[in-house]
Amino acid sequence: MKDVCILAIESSCDETAAAVVQNGRTVLSNVISSQIELHKLYGGVVPEIASRKHIEKINQVIEQALEDAGRTLEEIDVIGVTYGPGLVGALLVGVAEAKAIAWAKKKPLVGVHHIEGHVAANYIEHPDMEPPFLCLVVSGGHTHLVVVKDYGEFEILGRTRDDAAGEAFDKVARAIGLGYPGGPKIDRLAREGYARSIAFPRAKIAGAPYDFSFSGVKSAVLNYLNQHKMQSLPVPQADLAASFQAAVVDVLVEHTMAAAADFQMDKVAIAGGVASNGALREAMENACAKRRLQFYRPSPIFCTDNAAMIGVAAYYEYKKGVRHGWDLNAKPNLGLGER
Repeated sequence: MKDVCILAIESSCDETAAAVVQNGRTVLSNVISSQIELHKLYGGVVPEIASRKHIEKINQVIEQALEDAGRTLEEIDVIGVTYGPGLVGALLVGVAEAKAIAWAKKKPLVGVHHIEGHVAANYIEHPDMEPPFLCLVVSGGHTHLVVVKDYGEFEILGRTRDDAAGEAFDKVARAIGLGYPGGPKIDRLAREGYARSIAFPRAKIAGAPYDFSFSGVKSAVLNYLNQHKMQSLPVPQADLAASFQAAVVDVLVEHTMAAAADFQMDKVAIAGGVASNGALREAMENACAKRRLQFYRPSPIFCTDNAAMIGVAAYYEYKKGVRHGWDLNAKPNLGLGER
């Protein structure tokens, strides 16, 4: 069977990324241009700045990805691109670039759902991994618990009712003065603290056992900080970070294990930016080992926004016969499973 070589483009938020992926499993190149240092100045991602930076970087990133892979555009079979969800201006840069290349080189165009890409990141380092399996997707904008029934086919069991896990990390980090991006900084600081020193709430939602809510624990942290400020008490930052992180991780793991038991899943995966969190990875690994479940996790480089995961997802969409036309547009609120 002929190899299928995909040039993938990802620009949904603040990383401009391109990759070349062969047959959905072999990453020939993976180039990421991060804007973190730029957005640190503002305490979070500024959409207009992100879009402009994507325009500046996208051609360079694609050229580097092709060079690293030892491929020319003529040797590429398919162009894959993230078209949602994400920041509309940022998405438009990638979609326009992908359409231009596909049109100029007469290549098939395949639009990819960003969350589907995160799930597909697990296939890169686990060549024998096949659906079905349970996947917890945790990032700055999304917290989903899904059954991956087949490639690109999902059943959503639970989702966040308010803040996503990564969003809560960023807000709490900002409140205790750690700055942006919050997740990695809280993860580092938490290692110096005691995770059971402060009792923060673990939210449960009546009638929706797999749904998440993190606004309560975020508010509890803010109240704790305000009380200490009003009483002129020092804030034990490491203990606070560890206790907050434990509250979030406990809920993520508990809901995932409950779903694995209820749906009789023997394979569990995590994906998304927060999937690189050390405490979550360790807790999920221990919980799966205790229940004799197979546990999968991407390396941290494939947890963050990257184009390799988009290339993997694009391959399986392409194999199913998915093709997009020149009317492909950015869909900032695209739901998982929607087209």
